[in-house]
Amino acid sequence: MPNFLQDCLIYRDDDVMVINKPAGLLSVPGKGEALTDSVQTRLLQEEPKTLLVHRLDRDTSGILVFALNKAAQRHISIQFQQRQTEKKYHAIVEGHLSVHFDDFAEINVPVRYDEAHPPLHIADESHSKSAQSYYQIIENFYIQDVPVSRIVLKPITGRSHQLRVHTQYIGHPIVGDTLYATTQGQSLAKRLCLHAAELSFVHPVTGQTLNFVCQTPF
Repeated sequence: MPNFLQDCLIYRDDDVMVINKPAGLLSVPGKGEALTDSVQTRLLQEEPKTLLVHRLDRDTSGILVFALNKAAQRHISIQFQQRQTEKKYHAIVEGHLSVHFDDFAEINVPVRYDEAHPPLHIADESHSKSAQSYYQIIENFYIQDVPVSRIVLKPITGRSHQLRVHTQYIGHPIVGDTLYATTQGQSLAKRLCLHAAELSFVHPVTGQTLNFVCQTPF
């Protein structure tokens, strides 16, 4: 995929690449030939040193970090594992939220894989691994006369589909989510309205805190 790196690059040095991942593209290849196309696959064609650090869901856009050597990969991966990074996502959800503006509200309920309905995940209070997110209202507005809210989400843990399941759990699924939104909510947007908008982590060599902001496309 010519010029993919050029088109999506946010930051690059000898150790780190930060990419603006498009919605609808896998972070890494899936199982089977039909799912080989991914951000990692395309980057490797242009930069063979590309190493995976973390992932975003296929339909989520925004900030995605790759390392350019093993030491950097290990250093940044540990930051993600030990929750030392700062992450903020922007989303549009169904309905008008009633939480006070400027306040962050907590969602603290475990999320697990739903073996009976793959690839879905579900909120399960009895599950052993915790899942914690915070959300803040930016504005309440309407799409096609349907009430929606623009919010900021801060995941503390990093469970699969966590933000999508947590917003569904509180009765406000993400607009455009073909797995968790209502039929009406799915019809309001052509994509999942979830974007990794801000990320901070410590550079593996310099020790400097790097802060990245990626404009929300919806």
